[in-house]
Amino acid sequence: MKTRITELFGIEHPIVSSGMSKVAIPELVIAVCEAGGLGILASASLTPDEARASIRRIREKTSRPFGINITMKTPFAADMCRMVLEEKVPVVNMSLGRDARFFAAVHAYGGKVVNTVTTEKHAKAGQAAGADALIVTGHEAAAHGGAVTSLTLIPFLRDAVDLPIIAAGGFADGRGLVAALALGADAIAMGTRFATSLESPLHQNIKHAAVGNSVADTLYSVNFDGLPCRVMDGPEARRQFKRPMTLVKACMKALIVSRWMKVPLSKVLRMIWEEPGEFRMRAHWGAFGIQARRGIEQGDLEHGISPIGQSQGLVQEVLPAAQIIRNVVQQAEEVRARVNASMTAGQGETVVLRPVSHSA
Repeated sequence: MKTRITELFGIEHPIVSSGMSKVAIPELVIAVCEAGGLGILASASLTPDEARASIRRIREKTSRPFGINITMKTPFAADMCRMVLEEKVPVVNMSLGRDARFFAAVHAYGGKVVNTVTTEKHAKAGQAAGADALIVTGHEAAAHGGAVTSLTLIPFLRDAVDLPIIAAGGFADGRGLVAALALGADAIAMGTRFATSLESPLHQNIKHAAVGNSVADTLYSVNFDGLPCRVMDGPEARRQFKRPMTLVKACMKALIVSRWMKVPLSKVLRMIWEEPGEFRMRAHWGAFGIQARRGIEQGDLEHGISPIGQSQGLVQEVLPAAQIIRNVVQQAEEVRARVNASMTAGQGETVVLRPVSHSA
């Protein structure tokens, strides 16, 4: 199953493990890469030094291509970019922003850049900035999915840009992979499915809850971290869904999180001074870290909040990442064969379903 994404990154399968904060750790990245997919390391909750150590741990265990996610709204974004250039990470996934000069610097050492987008405006901006591919995130996704569902967003942006597309949001099995290819994507990114894998550090309580939940057991609101965000339905999530945290309380919690992440108070104050318009969002985003830690790391179903996608309803069991990839590929081949067999034209001629090809 060769696509523009498998050729671009030099991977075996058009399957990507999303750079989920606190979840996409080296062990998960290594397992996905070794199984023929592309694993993306999360760096949003790490310092640059911690991310560097994670990169080197990945390289000790696999010689295959891997990626790292850089979230541009974090305090360490600029330092993280410098570190990534020093380490020459093969694939860099930038979210919540883009930087043409940084993209060019990645290209200078032979790396590839993927920009995460949710709208036509951002997709075109990513292409103009020099991205090699896009992760297009639909409404179904965990955390910061867009306002439009993948079913319509993927083909819409396929017509708007020429770059290879990795479809994210609602994809958890081989049926989703075939559907994404039919819509014009070149690969899928799975967050929730890999978050519920054996190698994922997501607490067992949350994994088991996700396996037992349906596709409807999530909440989507700006009240959680200041951006439109999808999380697992639960007591704390319902409380914040109905009434957001006050700004004062959010600021107090955000300062606690900044100490966890070893962010100097001077840097926090400078961010507030330089970007006052984003102050509220940054405060709530920081405060969200406490609830996320209780959910993701401690498995507190009462007081924690855990980002999760609607595709949790498609997850039936916790499996090793390699088995998940094998299952997706096998099911995709079976679905493609079934669809091809049922689509006949004229004198019994079979219409073969293949990935959509677009010239760059």
